[in-house]
Amino acid sequence: MTLDGLSGRTVLVTGASRGIGLGIARAFAAAGADLHMLAEDDAIHEAAERLGARGHHADITSSGDVARVADALPHLDVLVNNAGLERVTPLDDPGPENEAVFRRVVEINVVGTFLITRAVLPRLTHGGRIINTASIWSRGAESLFGAYVASKHAVIGLTKTWAKELGPRGITVNAVCPGWVRTEASLRSLHAMAARTGIAPEALLEDIVAAQILPGFMDPEDVAGTYLFLASDLAGNITGQSLGVDRGEYPW
Repeated sequence: MTLDGLSGRTVLVTGASRGIGLGIARAFAAAGADLHMLAEDDAIHEAAERLGARGHHADITSSGDVARVADALPHLDVLVNNAGLERVTPLDDPGPENEAVFRRVVEINVVGTFLITRAVLPRLTHGGRIINTASIWSRGAESLFGAYVASKHAVIGLTKTWAKELGPRGITVNAVCPGWVRTEASLRSLHAMAARTGIAPEALLEDIVAAQILPGFMDPEDVAGTYLFLASDLAGNITGQSLGVDRGEYPW
């Protein structure tokens, strides 16, 4: 399996109805993969149809849902754990809604990632790939986003642990740490940060871009190539690693 030879490989991308997940799915579809796309919203079916893929409507925090998806896969070569939830969870907000959001972020980003991976593991072939979407905030932190930052640090921990567990089976496990990407989730976070700090969203975005070594605000397709690389034979000796795609904001 080379970078140009992903055609026919069975790939499952979670959180694939929009944003980075949809960008990843498009890249694998263009490479000729036998593509499966999963999301919790009905938009997944239309997105999958456009790409000639099979769509799965599922909540990755539901053991029943993930078992159903696993049963629909005859085998699996690549799992991309991209599904996630990014919300503000301020420590100084004592309200029950804030607590509920905190729990949901952790449940999706950590527990859900565990459940879907466990469910499809018997389908993963020797030489298979697991690629987890982490974040630049798994390498640093951002105020107001305690649940999200903690959960993405946990994703790195899962990546390192699973790499050790699955190495003997010939399965690699790596993480991608995207920086600021133009998605619905990132723009929501940008406006939440602006509201809490009193800085205009446009000015805040200028500061964010200025902190990067390379200028510009990435789009989903700008990070998708890293997932293709990690799914290829070119990355066959890479496991337990996290690769930053952040235009140099967090050089590591």
